[in-house]
Amino acid sequence: MLEKDVEIPNEKSESYLENSRRNLREARCCERQTSAATQTTIQNTTSLIEVMLERKNMLKVYKQVVKNRGAPGVDKMTTEDLKGFLKEHWLQVKDDVITGRYKPSPVKEVEIPKPGGGIRKLGIPAVVDRLLQQALHQILSPIFEIGFSESSYGFRPGRSAHQAVQKAKEYIANGKRWVVDMDLEKFFDRVNHDILMSRIARKVKDKRILLLIRRYLQAGIMIGGVETTREEGTPQGGPLSPLLSNIMLDDLDKELERRGHSFCRYADDCNIYVKSEAAGKRVMTSLKELLERRLKLKVNDEKSAVARPWNRKFLGYSVTVEKKTKLKVSPKAVERLKDKLKKKFSEGKGRNLAKFIKELRPILMGWSNYFKLAETKQIFEDLDGWIRRKLRCIIWKQKKRGKARIKMLMARGIDKDRAWKSSENGRGSWWNSGSPHMNEAFPKAFFKTLGLVSMVDLRKVF
Repeated sequence: MLEKDVEIPNEKSESYLENSRRNLREARCCERQTSAATQTTIQNTTSLIEVMLERKNMLKVYKQVVKNRGAPGVDKMTTEDLKGFLKEHWLQVKDDVITGRYKPSPVKEVEIPKPGGGIRKLGIPAVVDRLLQQALHQILSPIFEIGFSESSYGFRPGRSAHQAVQKAKEYIANGKRWVVDMDLEKFFDRVNHDILMSRIARKVKDKRILLLIRRYLQAGIMIGGVETTREEGTPQGGPLSPLLSNIMLDDLDKELERRGHSFCRYADDCNIYVKSEAAGKRVMTSLKELLERRLKLKVNDEKSAVARPWNRKFLGYSVTVEKKTKLKVSPKAVERLKDKLKKKFSEGKGRNLAKFIKELRPILMGWSNYFKLAETKQIFEDLDGWIRRKLRCIIWKQKKRGKARIKMLMARGIDKDRAWKSSENGRGSWWNSGSPHMNEAFPKAFFKTLGLVSMVDLRKVF
């Protein structure tokens, strides 16, 4: 039992700690359990820090942090090390937080490639800071959730990218066939701390909570062993960052609602749907001015545009051009999947094919599940064919000599003369993987027996 493994101090004993992002189900459950009366009480109290550190809240936090695991931060402490650390140091950490003496460790910066090119910088907090951020998130989320816009879908309990995509389709079907596709330039790197803190202070009166959040915003960044200070931005990677982004952009949502616009926002990706290009250009111009003046944020002109929705993508989806709009997978999303699979296929040479196909299964199932809303199946059929051809390419490469290829083809039902001609045709592996002799020798049914899942079939399952 967790309660036995980790002693959570009441007022005298020892404790536990750790943090990471919480899943939507637990967030939804937390939101249901927090009644309107409780939310009002929390907002008005000046002792929110005690509510945050209360034993019941911290037990939920600890479970979530351990469940999510995550990479260690600058102190190299893992989630497995957390229990021992808390047993020895929790009371001191708790006292430092309450008295305002606690100072977060610097975040460890890591760089990951962005789907559309470039680099995204992530900040990995130390495990104890992840725990405290998660505790903040769990107590602050119900306070702010009740005021967020219905058109905001990112990082919120009970809301998803699928809901945003379906709503966008609804707007287009209702005649708003122009979109103001607005992307904020380096949003997480450019959040103004003073502006963000003023938004938080509207609902949070406990100065110790505000001080702790401010210190997390200003925590240094460790790059190559050297710590640098931060005067703006909120690093992606911490459990608190998604909630802070929604608090910051709530002003944008409220302004769009005040103007009566139809829009969907997911984090810093915002689409506004209008009936004409001229209206779209007016909206884009006015919102640029508003964001720069009120929130000190800048619109990324390269990634933003006023265009037809079928010429743009939103959360990986696009739409068809006909009057009766259908959702489809965007070409860039297909390219990203192929790039990911190409890296896997490059590792397949010399591998047991059945075991290799088993490794592909989670990737294919995850992708198909996300794009289950797509109403055009051609791309799924094309991907099925492309994946089987890549696997045939591996099979062809595994047989390096002509005699081995002849033997392989004959074993799969190709007559001797044809097998000999095919193995000696002088063509490359990719050409042969798409040729009739390889398609006949290794048909769709062959790969199905090895466990390959069909993208077309997965659409029916999901």
